[in-house]
Amino acid sequence: MILSIVVLFAPGFAADAPAAPGSIRGEVFTTSTDGVPAVLSDTRIVLHGPVNKETASDARGAFAVDGLPPGIYHIEADAPGLNGTLAVEVQPGTTSVVPLELGIVAVKSTVTVAASETAPAEESAQKNTINQSTIEAAPNANEKIESLLPLIPGVVRGPDGRINMKGAQSTQAGWLVNSANATDPATGGEAINLPIDVVSSVQVISNPYDPEYGKFTGAISSVETRTSNFDKFHVSLQNIVPRARDRDGSIVGIEAFTPRVTLTGPVLKDRLAFTQSFEYRFVRTPVDSLPPLQRDMKLESFDSFSQFDLKINERQTATISVAVFPEKLDYLGLNTFTPQPSTPDLHQRGYQISAQHRYVSESGGLLTSQLSYEKFDADVLPNSADAYRLLVETTEGGFFDRQNRDTDRVEWQETYQASAKHLLGIHQLKAGLDLSHSSYDGRQQFSPVDIVGVTGSALERIEFGAPTKFAVDQNEFAWFVGDQWSIGSRLGLDLGLRLDTDSVTGSTHAAPRAGLTLAVTSDRKTLLKAGGGIFYDRVPLNIPAFPSFPDRTILTFGPTGDVASSIPYTNVISGGIRNPRSAAWSVELDRQVVEHLLVRVAYQQRNTVNNFVLAPVTTADGSFLSLANSGRDFYREFQITGRYQMGRNTLNASYVRSKATGDLNDFNQFFGNDPQAVIQPNARGPLPFDAPNRFLAWGEFIAPWKITVTPVFDVHTGFPYSVVDQRRDFVGPRNDQRFRTFDSLDVQVLKGFDLPFRGKEHKVKVGFGVFNVFNRFNPRDVQNDLGSYRFGEFFNGLPRTFRGKFVFGV
Repeated sequence: MILSIVVLFAPGFAADAPAAPGSIRGEVFTTSTDGVPAVLSDTRIVLHGPVNKETASDARGAFAVDGLPPGIYHIEADAPGLNGTLAVEVQPGTTSVVPLELGIVAVKSTVTVAASETAPAEESAQKNTINQSTIEAAPNANEKIESLLPLIPGVVRGPDGRINMKGAQSTQAGWLVNSANATDPATGGEAINLPIDVVSSVQVISNPYDPEYGKFTGAISSVETRTSNFDKFHVSLQNIVPRARDRDGSIVGIEAFTPRVTLTGPVLKDRLAFTQSFEYRFVRTPVDSLPPLQRDMKLESFDSFSQFDLKINERQTATISVAVFPEKLDYLGLNTFTPQPSTPDLHQRGYQISAQHRYVSESGGLLTSQLSYEKFDADVLPNSADAYRLLVETTEGGFFDRQNRDTDRVEWQETYQASAKHLLGIHQLKAGLDLSHSSYDGRQQFSPVDIVGVTGSALERIEFGAPTKFAVDQNEFAWFVGDQWSIGSRLGLDLGLRLDTDSVTGSTHAAPRAGLTLAVTSDRKTLLKAGGGIFYDRVPLNIPAFPSFPDRTILTFGPTGDVASSIPYTNVISGGIRNPRSAAWSVELDRQVVEHLLVRVAYQQRNTVNNFVLAPVTTADGSFLSLANSGRDFYREFQITGRYQMGRNTLNASYVRSKATGDLNDFNQFFGNDPQAVIQPNARGPLPFDAPNRFLAWGEFIAPWKITVTPVFDVHTGFPYSVVDQRRDFVGPRNDQRFRTFDSLDVQVLKGFDLPFRGKEHKVKVGFGVFNVFNRFNPRDVQNDLGSYRFGEFFNGLPRTFRGKFVFGV
């Protein structure tokens, strides 16, 4: 279904008069299978903007909100099984009329609406949003928000379990929560965990041409939390029953217990409201190819999110939030060939405090100020003190790496969005600045590592220097200016420039961006979008700290066990440190083929240079473990996506043909949370998460008795891997082999109803999910050592699993 928008003007006002409040009028409706519009009564409508208000449509589907200070308002409308969102600019003394058509549109393009006499241009960047309806209805085994991102074409969960968006490493992406940076300052990876109940939407922006976005070379994931309820208290409780651990038909303890409670409601009527969510997680994840009682990774965490929303006056609002997320992950990296004693434990502790203030000027401009502070600490700890030995069939001893990382970041952001300006069209100008300071205090300690051959004798040993301590600081400053320019009713341009300064690299970079949207047909049923831009990435603080890590010495042994050679390697940064840079462009054609069918055909390409690559090198001056900005990545994607509405049902389907190649010695795989001990020469090849062909189909269907059924069918090419010999040397080209094709169908069934309790009706949702319905063997491990009698065999597939769901609301 298509979002139809009409914006009308009330009579003008004197230029020198105070800014008068504005109003929004609208009608909420949906379209039946025979194409007849039907109004939607009792639809919940929430306005987010300079002030936050909630209302509902009447019996005719109409709604009205008066007395609004000028500014940009985001409207979210929800009816059972239906959802719609849009943005409206309220001008002083005007009334905006917005017919809003709802449908089960879980992944949709964002449409920005500005009050004008001409149709506004849509943003040229490709934005895909997972809204609240899908967050609740989609099958989600671990109930984390990032687990839903693979519902978006071009987003996959890689073999290391991390999310890779649009062909980029997870550390190359931008991770935002309410516009605040949510990455680990040391590694650059995602760092914040939120209870899923507080998330209103998550958006993936591929190649954002809006210059507000920076410090990435891949794509952006932006999470928005829910606005607190100003009208009445609401409490939800779920997952209160533990899940038993089944091992070979016997119940052995608890496999998972993940209770979650969320409260929201007013503190001061129409002035102050709060949201509080607590989640405790105890989860064991099995590796079926290991012994029954020694096969579980164990996660224990406590996530808390607190938010206060304040209406200061008719022109000002503020939000303060606090997220706390300590986590213990025991037996990290457990797999078929690495048993529990040889894995590390990862203990993380962190919190983020964020304060945001929004002010609407008399002219209708919106100034948003945000100050955030993030503290994130991590420890990597071995599970045994025995010598670490890499055998052909397994691993023995305790993990070789012990880390301690204490990091923090303080960030200040100012963004001003001016009211619409008229000059050869309509201009929506935006400008801002971003200032941040990060620090990293760390400690690294390595233990010897033996590489053992098929005969059981050590072939090589890696020895390390003494433990080291270090401290690194970083200052970053950026400013940007952008213009969303509507020229007539069919053409829109996005123009922007961003400048970033980084104290680690000592450099300033200009990143210009431009995009266009063209309505090819006068009925706006065919839209052409295109754009290109330059993007500069942040420098994780592990990079400048690298020379302070312990050096290593490689010893090789002869047939009789004597030392044949001993080569010391010194950690060096070759050629200084530069910010990684990507150049990206895209073109897209969106067409409403028939009334209920939308089709998108899109192509995008990105070239990234100056990536951080690690490799052992030997020169006349000695041997070095060299960290250099010599890495290059390339990604291209051809996408065909369709969305078909069948009354209140929605079916999404996509095919993506892609290619992700680059240098394979990425720094984080050797010095991240789960580092590898052996560092071989660098090579280029398919990136570990490369999946050239992917077909994805999913939908939301309303069955009889108001039951929502959400299936997800995902098929993609298996991920690449390399072949090694008993010395862990690569044999043949890197990543020239592949896992089996991944093939999985997941389904969740959910029904909501009213439950009488203590004289009141309470909202209850019950359901169940089935993951890997057809029990396909999708292995996660492969024996890639030529010396093994199991060479080429696959292990550790996820079997069919069942999950119950019960949500109790007050």
